[in-house]
Amino acid sequence: MIVVVLGGARSGKSQVAEERATRFAAQGAGRAVTFLATAVIDEADAAFAARIEEHRSRRPASWETVEVPLGGDLGCALEHCPPSSVALVDSLGTWLAGFPGFSVDIPRLTAALSRRRSGTAATILVSDEVGLGVHPETRAGLEFRDSLGALNRVVAAAADEVLLVVAGRVLSLPAADESVAQP
Repeated sequence: MIVVVLGGARSGKSQVAEERATRFAAQGAGRAVTFLATAVIDEADAAFAARIEEHRSRRPASWETVEVPLGGDLGCALEHCPPSSVALVDSLGTWLAGFPGFSVDIPRLTAALSRRRSGTAATILVSDEVGLGVHPETRAGLEFRDSLGALNRVVAAAADEVLLVVAGRVLSLPAADESVAQP
């Protein structure tokens, strides 16, 4: 099962994903959770470091954390998760931001998701929904928004379930074929 959890900044999306991972692991007779962290700590950015620490403090000690390095291969990291371990990726936006021109290997990622789907454990991906925010003023901001929007669409198309978190509330989004109005 592939689950995508989308939301804006401070919407609660990471907490929703963490709760889902805990639930999936419990349903799997003691399956572990592998947390794939995509954020890289910049010691000069105290506020961001504090956010990362807040996320870390919520994670159970039993979860294995794998740090995906800046510009790292997320598809490869997913493929190296134990097949019986719930994989939780947080987040696609910080992963994408680590690439020049926001150019990532989407086919490699979707192939890894396909392989994970055929296994026994769930994969949960957290991503920012940046298309609902303010219009970016810079070219880089526009490119990031557009690239992340495109990545979110690809990952959502590969997912079994897509959730949107707004103000701590969770909405289950219909499959693409269910959401398009029929003539």
